[in-house]
Amino acid sequence: MEKRLAYLWTALNLIGFAAMVTINYLANSLPIGGRTTGEVSAMFPVLVTPASYAFSIWGLIYLLLACFIVIQLIPRKRNVPLITMIGPWFFVSCLFNIFWIFLWHYLYIVSAMFIMIGILITLSVIYQRIHYYNTRVERLNRVERLCYLLPFSIYLAWISVATIVNISIGLEVLNWDRWGLRDEFWAVAVLALAAGLALYFGSRYTDIAFMLVIIWALTAIGVQQSGLVSQTAYLLSAVLIVSAFIFLYRRHRVRLP
Repeated sequence: MEKRLAYLWTALNLIGFAAMVTINYLANSLPIGGRTTGEVSAMFPVLVTPASYAFSIWGLIYLLLACFIVIQLIPRKRNVPLITMIGPWFFVSCLFNIFWIFLWHYLYIVSAMFIMIGILITLSVIYQRIHYYNTRVERLNRVERLCYLLPFSIYLAWISVATIVNISIGLEVLNWDRWGLRDEFWAVAVLALAAGLALYFGSRYTDIAFMLVIIWALTAIGVQQSGLVSQTAYLLSAVLIVSAFIFLYRRHRVRLP
């Protein structure tokens, strides 16, 4: 029964991933709604928007997710229990991704914000379940860590940043007063939240890949913005780089005989 479920979710994951990549390609090549994804973002400038080059990370994310799909298709590499644990959540995340594209391109910004939160939740569940399996059920080997764990470390980290940006834009559309805070102070608080997430994942899971994505995003925000926001983004990036080395050293020291 479990094998049949694994086959089902493998097929649905393949379909969902193919549809997600296709829609994201068409979003900018057609473009959907007459606007590219970046052009919609430019319509709602906020102080936590990164430089445009930062979005090239989607190429890496899709490549790693392709590895996640491929390993499910190789019988001797297929991890049946893990597929049944995370397969449904990945399929739902693909549907959310597709819905977000249409809502974003047709300027349903607030609705898109909630869908982005949905993507974040599904990826968080996947991430937690992979780590649970790795620590409580069976240790993943090197190939499995590359194809199961790494894709969702990077994907979750970037969606964490994207969610922060989407919420900032959504609140701007709703004319929220940010509890009376100036734009710069609100942006600094948001950047601190992103850095805090990176520190948590680095400390709790020694997930350096997650930290590197947040560093990538913060640096791009520093490049795009100016003044206090830019300085804070660069400072937090430096703190995370130092912290990442500390977490790596700590893990290496623990493994010493």
